[in-house]
Amino acid sequence: MLPDTLEAQCAMCRAALESSGDMKAAEGINNGIVYLMALPYILVAGLFYFVYRKMKNRATEEV
Repeated sequence: MLPDTLEAQCAMCRAALESSGDMKAAEGINNGIVYLMALPYILVAGLFYFVYRKMKNRATEEV
């Protein structure tokens, strides 16, 4: 809803990491982003697998 504000936050994080020169902090931020990005995909994949199993069991019971 506020794209200018959201872009500013990303720029602030990037500037802070570039100016500090601390590679451990940059790695930590990158790992955090990967974990935050991967979690929703894992949850959705689990949900689809659960639905798939239920539909498969229902199809075998009807036959």
